[in-house]
Amino acid sequence: MRSRIVRYIHHFLYPFHCSSFTKEMDSEIKEEIPVHEEFVLCCGVETQVLKCGPWTDLFNDQSANRPKLLIFIITGNPGFSAFYVPFAKALYSSINRRFPVWVISHAGHVLAPKDKKILAASDDPNAQEIKDIYGLRGQVEHKIAFLRTHVPKEVKLVLIGHSIGCYFSLQILKHAPELPIIRSILLFPTIERMSESPNGRIATPFLCWLRYVLYASSYLLLKPCPETVKSWLIRMALQMMNLQSEFSLLNVLEPFCLANVAYLGGQEMMEVVKRDDEIIKEHLSKLIFYYGTIDAWCPKEYYEDIKKNFPEGDIRLCEKNLRHAFILHSYQEMAEMVADWLKDDLSKVEIVT
Repeated sequence: MRSRIVRYIHHFLYPFHCSSFTKEMDSEIKEEIPVHEEFVLCCGVETQVLKCGPWTDLFNDQSANRPKLLIFIITGNPGFSAFYVPFAKALYSSINRRFPVWVISHAGHVLAPKDKKILAASDDPNAQEIKDIYGLRGQVEHKIAFLRTHVPKEVKLVLIGHSIGCYFSLQILKHAPELPIIRSILLFPTIERMSESPNGRIATPFLCWLRYVLYASSYLLLKPCPETVKSWLIRMALQMMNLQSEFSLLNVLEPFCLANVAYLGGQEMMEVVKRDDEIIKEHLSKLIFYYGTIDAWCPKEYYEDIKKNFPEGDIRLCEKNLRHAFILHSYQEMAEMVADWLKDDLSKVEIVT
């Protein structure tokens, strides 16, 4: 049974291509860049936030060195923020550590350890639970609520979305126009026709029609497992893939989290159909799209279509054959590209301050 579960972890992590486990990082990035882990209560749900840099509380930091900009990474699905740490650290290093880089988990995708304190914003007007918070719209409201209550209004924002995180980024622009977002970078954007994509045609039957079979299987297989066994299984799976992670990945084998991953995935297949050209047109000057040439979630024809409709937009096609799961092996390369794209924006912020 253990070998079957190890194979399950391998197949679960690899097809979604949204993880950021890292190969052994031989640079100083791994050891020198501080990453602070917090669990906050956002919309009634415990939420993991990983913060690169010395700034952990933007509201209470009254020093002259308080940053005037935050880079905010919105993950793909699964929304395990720990997967994105190597990319976040590489990006923080590539911008010369001038601004904080934060990564937020999706609601219901990460549970706090039993001994971990969960923080709550005392003046959170959105503390009440959001209807269907684990679904597509609820996840958008979850991110908006966090930004409104944990980031001061005067701090400018750069959103970096990956995969379905790009859809969330566009929806944040649409539903929270008051947020001071100066740039939104959409990496391998799954913002349309998800069920029609090559991977979507495979995933849709499982996520939409056989979802409850997946739920039952995960509960039967994983619920009885003690944490020591789960930790061992995860270590074995990571060794098989020659990968490692700084933070606990027990949530990969937590049935509650896996059920929420599948639930969100099912909604993606059913609801992410028509590209929201209205919001793209309204915010085109803030957007940078980056499409892959070998991406089975958003194939090259999607790039060609949006490029045709928005010829004046900053819409790029990967020339490096990076995979949808760039986080897995190409996080350094992607971080350097993103830092270069942000060079002018970050300089302007520094000049103003």
